[in-house]
Amino acid sequence: MEKTYKAIYNAQIVLENGILWDGALLIEGNRILEYGNAREMESRIPGDTIYIDAKGSYVGPGFVDIHVHGGGGHSTCYEPVEASNYFLRHGTTSILATTDYHMPFERFLEAIRTVKAAGSAAKTIRGFYMEGPYTNPNYGSHSYENPWRVPIDPTQYEKLVDEAGTMAKVWTIAPERPGIVEFLKYAKKVNPDVVIAVGHSEATPNQIRSLGKYRPTLLTHALNATGRLGDCGGVRGEGPDEYCMKEPQVYAELISDSCGIHVGPDLQQLLLHNKGVHHMVLITDSTIHNKPVPPQFAHVTDLNFDDRGGLAGSKMTMDQACRNIMTHTNCGIAQAFLMASSNPAKAVGLDQELGSIEPGKRADLVFVNDRFHVQQVMLGGEICDF
Repeated sequence: MEKTYKAIYNAQIVLENGILWDGALLIEGNRILEYGNAREMESRIPGDTIYIDAKGSYVGPGFVDIHVHGGGGHSTCYEPVEASNYFLRHGTTSILATTDYHMPFERFLEAIRTVKAAGSAAKTIRGFYMEGPYTNPNYGSHSYENPWRVPIDPTQYEKLVDEAGTMAKVWTIAPERPGIVEFLKYAKKVNPDVVIAVGHSEATPNQIRSLGKYRPTLLTHALNATGRLGDCGGVRGEGPDEYCMKEPQVYAELISDSCGIHVGPDLQQLLLHNKGVHHMVLITDSTIHNKPVPPQFAHVTDLNFDDRGGLAGSKMTMDQACRNIMTHTNCGIAQAFLMASSNPAKAVGLDQELGSIEPGKRADLVFVNDRFHVQQVMLGGEICDF
């Protein structure tokens, strides 16, 4: 087959270590071939190359949203093709279809099978983020209807783990649940590369560390749905957030909504200061709930709520999340791309293919202006036609 080359020029190329002003990017097929200063790249571009004018946009790696339940009215688990297309329009070129921790057993199986059946038609889905079912049912939206208040049953989790197989990139668990180690042993046996996350939990740091080789390396939506059990009145306890703060190798997911409701601006700044820009993972935690908005949040447009007025994820897309974190923490465009693309890919083991602009990686790119409004999206070397 004859090689097809594309060259992106008049671009500000966003790299992991900064921005290459007036850059050019050469693509062969669906892969990045090389990049560099536009003047230096002129002599290295083949004569039959197709040119794409970025018109001064920032060209960065496509967003990688590892924790997203749905958006635009479409579930990532039950309408994966439609959900994939919705988020692609906003620059997200890779997502993990995320289950709901309060779903009954049969719904978990149905979700997994639906995404698998969609196959390549759900063109941005790279696997599953299994949020639950083995979390603490006292934490999170809809906790009052969570059916997983029963002992962990091997006959159930073996079916779930087997069905998800190597498509399960993340399992979120609560370390305080009796029987959790046996579950983790089985999950790792079926998929040794699966990432363990702690979330919807009140486990102490010592309880988390006691998991040994199964210790989590990811914190599910930091500073949300976590508890701290103090030893005596007036004393702040230690929980999953404190574990994440102390362990340098652990990635922290962050929901950065426009008004700082999930995580206040000061706490976002504290988390970024503590973890550093290389261990922060922006997520949308976008859902498709459509419950009434509590009166005190009438001014908020990017959040969802449950039947009792509790937070139930967001309505965000990743371009919005990038704008928000820049507002709340004063970080720059390159840092936002790290948290929205490179870090999530690394956190779940997809970074050999995705998350940064490097020779050999997939040509999944997003073109944005200085306010993070998406101008164009490229998926697998092809400009998307929306």
